[in-house]
Amino acid sequence: MPKLAGQGALLPFVDLDPGDRVPLHQQLTQQLRVAILTGQLHAGQRLPASRTLAAQLQVSRSTVVAAFEQLVDEGYLESDVGSGTFVSSLLPVSRPQPAAIRPHTGRRHSGPLSKRGRQLAKGFGPAELEPFPVRAFAPNIPALDLFPTRTWNRLTNRVQRNPGRHLMRYGEPAGFRPLRRAIADYVSESRGVNCEADQVIVTSGTQKAIHLAASLLLDPDDQVLMEDPGGVLAGQVFRAQGARVLAAPVDDDGLDVARALAMAPNAKLAYLTPSCQYPLGATLPIARRLDLLEWAARRSAWILEDDEDSEFRFVGRPVPSMQGLDRAGRVIYAWSFSEVLFPSLRLGVLVVPPDLVEPFSVASGLVDRGPSTWPQAVLYEFINDGYFASHIRRMRSAYAARKQALLDAAAAELSGLLELRPVESGLRVFAELPQGLSDRDAEREADRQGMTCYALSRYCQRRRDMQGLILGFSCTPPDEMRGHVGRLVRVLDDLTPSGRV
Repeated sequence: MPKLAGQGALLPFVDLDPGDRVPLHQQLTQQLRVAILTGQLHAGQRLPASRTLAAQLQVSRSTVVAAFEQLVDEGYLESDVGSGTFVSSLLPVSRPQPAAIRPHTGRRHSGPLSKRGRQLAKGFGPAELEPFPVRAFAPNIPALDLFPTRTWNRLTNRVQRNPGRHLMRYGEPAGFRPLRRAIADYVSESRGVNCEADQVIVTSGTQKAIHLAASLLLDPDDQVLMEDPGGVLAGQVFRAQGARVLAAPVDDDGLDVARALAMAPNAKLAYLTPSCQYPLGATLPIARRLDLLEWAARRSAWILEDDEDSEFRFVGRPVPSMQGLDRAGRVIYAWSFSEVLFPSLRLGVLVVPPDLVEPFSVASGLVDRGPSTWPQAVLYEFINDGYFASHIRRMRSAYAARKQALLDAAAAELSGLLELRPVESGLRVFAELPQGLSDRDAEREADRQGMTCYALSRYCQRRRDMQGLILGFSCTPPDEMRGHVGRLVRVLDDLTPSGRV
């Protein structure tokens, strides 16, 4: 479709395109605005009558009138009934030039960020934080196909039908009080956490919980102990705070506490996942837990316990939290509903020592005034009516079946390509790759074939001795597992020219 351009001595710079998705009146508004700012139209200049301009541009008069009215409202034009429409005489002689549209060059963080801002944005592009598809082997995604959606919707409707003013006003920065009481009861009973409801801070996920802890407890150059391999996003938060992250090795029992404390005896904080080490799945033995607690008490250091996947243990009962062993008030307990229910709920939990309740509550309020009250109210109903406990019981059975389906299929199909390590808890397994095979290559090729595997090397900070894939099993039904494992076999076969070992 041809463009509608200005002709003659009227407004030759106007160039409208009926085929553009932008409506014609918006195109005209923007082009007149630019003409005024660049001096093509000067102060006091009279514009053509709307009928005349509409005829020239071959558009309806209403299109021109809408553009003129918008620019009058913005102060670019003045309208005098009987005399016409003029460029405003009140505009300054020196005017800001409209910003040119620059093509995206792929360079990151070119703006004037602060030192902390540069560190916070360093290392991750937007694509790396995009939500990955829910598909075979996606780690840390619960069985969304088994979530009781109808029950959740019914409870949501119950809350929305009669919300009351307490749900429509700003909520408490620490979270919806009935939910905090319910959470305190649950983690006390199921995880051995020693707390009252006032010590519970509801957050918008574990990541915000880590950010709060880092902001309140760390100064620049403070040392933070972390697991290697371990949580890369948490490490980025600590570094953005100016802390020095020291990565301590993980073995078959989780964090090597003796080596960690030898590396950084004066660390200010230790961040770890003792119940189900992320991403390898080990459970930290009691002796190592007590050693770490003794160090924290003696050095007045903090332990940030991320209780990853604590509900889903397949051998014996879930191991109680470290927080329940703490007698010196040095453990901050973090937990999330993302993997227990569904990730987009974005509700997490902090349990802090009594003397930290006020600063953490205030800081949470300053960040975002606390999470939205409505989903908290629905979650409270879900817990209070007994649905949460029954859902956890059902998921333990379902995940045990899905894990076994993966192990059986791997034993039959993956021999010589992957060696799956035994797993006692969590929603994923670690599979070692043969020497010489890149886990990043395997991750990329699996993605091309419609599967989501994570390369273990992504979680390593100092270590270079580990290559493998993190395979989730929780979001794949057992009857589909064998077929997905077969597809993974073909991916790995293609990456191993010499064949299986």
